[in-house]
Amino acid sequence: MPGIEKLAINQITTDAQWSLREAVEGYAGAGVHGINVWRHKLDEIGAAEAARILSDHDMSVTGLCRGGSFPAADGAGRKAAINDNLRAIDDAAAIGAACLVLVAGGLPPGSKDLADAHKQVRDGIAAILPHARDVGLPIAIEPLHPMICADRGCVNTLAHANDLCDELGDGLGVAVDVYHVWWDPALEAEIARAGKRILAFHVCDWLVPTKDLVFDRGMMGDGVIDIPRIRGWVEAAGYDGFNEVEIFSRDDWWKRNPDEVVKTCIERHEEFV
Repeated sequence: MPGIEKLAINQITTDAQWSLREAVEGYAGAGVHGINVWRHKLDEIGAAEAARILSDHDMSVTGLCRGGSFPAADGAGRKAAINDNLRAIDDAAAIGAACLVLVAGGLPPGSKDLADAHKQVRDGIAAILPHARDVGLPIAIEPLHPMICADRGCVNTLAHANDLCDELGDGLGVAVDVYHVWWDPALEAEIARAGKRILAFHVCDWLVPTKDLVFDRGMMGDGVIDIPRIRGWVEAAGYDGFNEVEIFSRDDWWKRNPDEVVKTCIERHEEFV
């Protein structure tokens, strides 16, 4: 099983308990030196101060969450989304993030046109890629589970993400989150297809029953995902980065002492990842 040197914690895992500064201090104090930063926490202190804190604690920034959310009902909304993503690219570069994690966005309010939403996502990524390439920041498309296609992310399979990478070219990769893709019969083949384009690997578990479509992720070992098997596929494809724990858990882990959460992440990473 992987050691703590391969463990990163996505800041959302302690979102309810800790600021960015507190998360960095808490993770580093426990021996975890990988973190994925969230924009709402970054905005509280600014990119320059965040970069200093991260550097002072020898943190590797696996990514910035998140860009995307491109589909909109009108041109003004689409332009606003593109401008927001350009700012996110600059912030990610400023804190030394390995990538900007991109969640596509769902259907605009009142729309049933999924094909148009897919087109808006494609066009939005194409619009921001030149700036990302200029600053040397890769963009990682994260496919989301189909259950949240309508409101959060209309890129739902790794195949769709790979297709976008093939079409749009350099500077674009994928984030493989086991929570969102574990069910896919084509997963092993699409991970192999992604290869070196895999920029991030997120782990947690799928609880049975799942009580909330977004906010009821499980800690590794508490659900039904065969995480070591998927990790093996990802590593066989050439990925050699962190295993990043990302847990949205409104009624459980977000209510616990954050030091307990970090301790459990470390223990479960060693046993179940």
